[in-house]
Amino acid sequence: MDSAAIVSIDTRKLDSQLADGEAPIPLFRSVLKQTREALDKQFTEGAPVEQLVHARARAVDQVLQRIWPLCFTRHTEDIALVAVGGYGRGELHPCSDIDILVLLKQSNTSDLQDEIEKFLTTLWDVGLEIGHSIRSLNDCVSAAIEDITIATNLMESRLIAGSAELLHDLQQQTGSQAIWPSRAFFAAKWEEQIQRHHKYHDTAYNLEPNIKTGPGGLRDIQMIGWISKRHFGAATLHDLVTHNFLSEREYRALMDGQSFLWQIRFGLHSLTGRGEERLLFDHQRTLAIRLGYQDSEHELAVEQLMKRYYRTVMELSRLNEMLLQLFQEQILHADEPGEPIPINAHFQARKGFLEVTDPAVFRRHPSALLELFLTMEQHPELNGVRAETIRLVRDHRHLIDEKFRASRQNRELFLQILRQPRGVTHELRRMNRYGILAAYLPEFGRIVGQMQHDLFHVYTVDEHTLVTLRNLRRFTVPQYAHEFPLCNRIISHLPHPEILYIAALFHDIGKGRGGNHSELGAVDAEKFCTDHALGPYNTSLVTWLVKNHLVMSMTAQRKDISDPDVIHDFAAGVGDIDRLNHLYLLTVADIRATSANAWNSWKNALLVELYNGTKHILRRGIANRPLQQERIEVIKAQASQQLRRHTLPKPDFETLWDSFDDDYFLRYSADELVWHTCAILGCNEAELPLVLMRQTTRRGGTGIFIYTRVEENLFAHTASLLEQNGLTIVDARIITSRNGYTLNTLTVLEQDGEPISSSQRVHEIMASLHQGLKQPGTGQVTRRVPRQLKCFPIPTTVSFTTDKTNRHTIMEVVTADRPGLLARLGFALREHGAAIQNAKIATIGERAEDIFFITDDINRPIDNPELLNRLAETIKRYLDC
Repeated sequence: MDSAAIVSIDTRKLDSQLADGEAPIPLFRSVLKQTREALDKQFTEGAPVEQLVHARARAVDQVLQRIWPLCFTRHTEDIALVAVGGYGRGELHPCSDIDILVLLKQSNTSDLQDEIEKFLTTLWDVGLEIGHSIRSLNDCVSAAIEDITIATNLMESRLIAGSAELLHDLQQQTGSQAIWPSRAFFAAKWEEQIQRHHKYHDTAYNLEPNIKTGPGGLRDIQMIGWISKRHFGAATLHDLVTHNFLSEREYRALMDGQSFLWQIRFGLHSLTGRGEERLLFDHQRTLAIRLGYQDSEHELAVEQLMKRYYRTVMELSRLNEMLLQLFQEQILHADEPGEPIPINAHFQARKGFLEVTDPAVFRRHPSALLELFLTMEQHPELNGVRAETIRLVRDHRHLIDEKFRASRQNRELFLQILRQPRGVTHELRRMNRYGILAAYLPEFGRIVGQMQHDLFHVYTVDEHTLVTLRNLRRFTVPQYAHEFPLCNRIISHLPHPEILYIAALFHDIGKGRGGNHSELGAVDAEKFCTDHALGPYNTSLVTWLVKNHLVMSMTAQRKDISDPDVIHDFAAGVGDIDRLNHLYLLTVADIRATSANAWNSWKNALLVELYNGTKHILRRGIANRPLQQERIEVIKAQASQQLRRHTLPKPDFETLWDSFDDDYFLRYSADELVWHTCAILGCNEAELPLVLMRQTTRRGGTGIFIYTRVEENLFAHTASLLEQNGLTIVDARIITSRNGYTLNTLTVLEQDGEPISSSQRVHEIMASLHQGLKQPGTGQVTRRVPRQLKCFPIPTTVSFTTDKTNRHTIMEVVTADRPGLLARLGFALREHGAAIQNAKIATIGERAEDIFFITDDINRPIDNPELLNRLAETIKRYLDC
């Protein structure tokens, strides 16, 4: 489609209609509406977005230029209509703000007040979303001196109507020769970008990115343009090629990146009907389809769109970093002495930055492409890499081929990078930014920008991998030892921590290919270890870690680790303490790298308990399987000793204990037995239900203990009350005594994933539970479903397996997370007479993956297929309504 086809306003016809006396406001509204619809249609037909963006700006120009003389008929030499900001650049997306400046020669506007008001009212009447300011020439200069943002907007000023001389004076008085010289301007804009990036946690890899102001977004491209204009007087970004600041290929990459982001922005505005700059889940799927992406066998259309987005913003971030480094050297450090300080044959330091000793270094010695990062690790006094050297790295990435990767020298260099005492994470991130990590590890290159369209994985796979590695490195730093003391102790005794780092690099490298990513990654990891001559033991360890990196997390969160058989089976799968140490460290680092909210005290406590229990069995010997009765006797003896100190008569608590099955003593610690026993024996029937709370427990959350007569729907009512109080249940253990009482123990967390911290809140919740369980209500939870959850409809699936050894049926429910979920599940179960004995509650982003250990009313497994089918259908009816 050529540019002539884009222009949609027939100015001759418009002028003729105005001359014939047609009412201007309806006419302009109609023209703008037709233009908007025509541009939207041309966008869906694949017209170049650059032409559409400029065409809309031209259309607005043409309308404003015709409204202006209808409002201003006198003093025209004293006033000008000026486009500023994006509109000043001639760029308007469908719902972009149209920023204008009404520029006055004098501050006194009384003579023009009526005309200005009429003009602005007309703009609103014709449907233009105007952002306007009214300033005199002197006011503009004063404001620009005070505010770098205003100075930046005025740099992009463009005359629409009125006095050209007035605009010329403004440009002269706000140019770099008058205010904000290029050095001060660059320093201020650079700090502005740093602060802006901080708002997005300094990463472009956000689940719902802001395409305008996020890292690698459109603002970063504009930043380069502003500095170019201020320092060089450049009219376009291509002028940087003339000034040897950009190569033609880099310029093309900038323009291609801008074009892609413009496509997304234009589509977002058209889709939402507003100036939406956030690529929200609500719009990602629809936009992917509109832009022509289609689901493939292994990748959704939306994942393909987002992968291209993340790769684009990464490339733009690389260019932004390199160009700002060039500007820094040219503008901020130009006057500083810069004699090179030799480091080695290939590199030297200049003004605190690393550079090559010769522009031909990489061509002559390709291994220097890895040596650069090792040198940065070994010289922490360096502030970074000089821009010209970054450019040389980018230009020579193609030298990393099969021959390069097969070189013993290069393989040793890569391992040395991983073995350094400091800077490993920092330099691996730099390697990723420069494209070297993907070149050296092609498997890693396939996961760059790879996202998973869910709420659990907030990072792309490559970013998650590097965050996992960062977490592992943090365990080694003494000043952070207090955060994870067990991890710090374990990792400090590992003879080769780089083995763990390699496992981290490969643990998710198989994602996006289809199939089991752990198994695919294990194959890649084994080849890497073999190629890098790590030896049979380390190769086997890394391969095993990658293949089993999810096992410890799944065991801790989805199985009953109070069951000795569960711990024993896990220990048998691990095999030895060295594997256990490595797996525990990788598991903690991996979970914490999933999202800011993925880690909490409950998961920490579960993993520590599983680690300690497994380590005990491995030391004792897997063949020496512990006897249940032996464990029960030990726990009873420990609890009896404590209870005697409480002066409780032995017959009293032994009589109480006689009413409990063995399961009770296997699921609770001696300390918990004492807590329960003292409370139960100290209350009478009239005081039931007995509700106790501990703000923090060994399980990492707030513990709630409820003792009362067996009542129908007790779990459902309890879950409802807790959810109404904003609490999340993560674990539930339910014991029914032989004499008709129930002992429910629940572990809960606040919405932020932490235990309850306020004593007052504990008392309020205890009162709410006591009152609510005495007089159960409807059990309805009225909290609204969060916006993001609505974007991920997940059909409910229910599956059953029978555990005859432990005399219960294991029910797994996978469904969309929502308020009131557990209460609904509880009511559905009781409808069929099913009793919950234990529950493991796991929320993974938008997915609830809950495990329930259930029995019938007389504590037998439910193995009737017809009954289980009816139960599954009832659950789906309760949850999918």
